[in-house]
Amino acid sequence: MLRVLVIDESRSRAAELCAGLALAGHQVAAVLGSAADLTAEIEALRPDIILIETDSPSRDTLENLAVMNAAMPRPVIIFAREGEPDTIRAAVKAGVAAYVVDGLDPARLKPVIDVAVAHFEEHQATKAELAAATKKLSERKLIERAKGILMKSRQLDEEAAYAALRKLAMERSKPLAQVAQDLIDMAKYLL
Repeated sequence: MLRVLVIDESRSRAAELCAGLALAGHQVAAVLGSAADLTAEIEALRPDIILIETDSPSRDTLENLAVMNAAMPRPVIIFAREGEPDTIRAAVKAGVAAYVVDGLDPARLKPVIDVAVAHFEEHQATKAELAAATKKLSERKLIERAKGILMKSRQLDEEAAYAALRKLAMERSKPLAQVAQDLIDMAKYLL
């Protein structure tokens, strides 16, 4: 069972959406009339997923979603009456996992949620892999730069410079990248 935050300007549409969620076996965490202060609401309510039903998402709504997605990502589904390509692109860029045009059919609610959650999880895994690869590349650059400093200042070959860095990291019980950064920082003052 997922805890769902429902956002809809129309109370009657929100009631239909809540009924569909109950039939799909999900719990409604809260119903909001707008996406204003979305990050604060997410912190307070801690929903698993956000459903927005609207004629067309406003620029403010998409900006609030982007801020929320950066701070506390959650799967977001928008059910909209209008499907302008630029609006859909902006919604996806803001972190929307599913954008469903022509409103909501309660019978389709469960599969749409399942697809949005799967898409969101895959996107989060890809982001984590990218962050890890970026960090590894950054660390590798630091190590290469530190080796270059050792090679130049101590007349070491590449292998000996790397061995010296590793030895220093082991002696200090620090990660190799941190030792490389320390050496680079010290070299600025000494060389």
